[in-house]
Amino acid sequence: MGVTARQIASIFLAGALHAGLVAPASAQAVLPPYEDRLLRLSEIVGSIHYIRTLCAKRDEGWRDKMQALIELEGEDAPSRARLTAAFNRGYRSFAAVHTKCNEVALEAEAQYRKEGLDLASAIIARYGN
Repeated sequence: MGVTARQIASIFLAGALHAGLVAPASAQAVLPPYEDRLLRLSEIVGSIHYIRTLCAKRDEGWRDKMQALIELEGEDAPSRARLTAAFNRGYRSFAAVHTKCNEVALEAEAQYRKEGLDLASAIIARYGN
């Protein structure tokens, strides 16, 4: 039985959201050491959101999970803007390449899901509590 996109989202985003990755209040102006990885994860989520909407013809909650991540990690307007821009960049880049659901689109999605899972696991392992 295969893992669904919703399950993958729950695995790697819920873990990142609940791993205590929010910077302490005294360090709000300082970028967290995992900022680049978090931006890449945001871009991956945007890409997967596009493909799942294209292929499944319905919203599977990826945007909501991204919004939850933005609310936790976006301590200020610039931080929220960076996360949003990364998500949108991922969405637009896949939209420019994948105009219909086919094997190539599904393979790209599978690769991005794996990369996202690996990335979230690495963030949690290194920076989580």
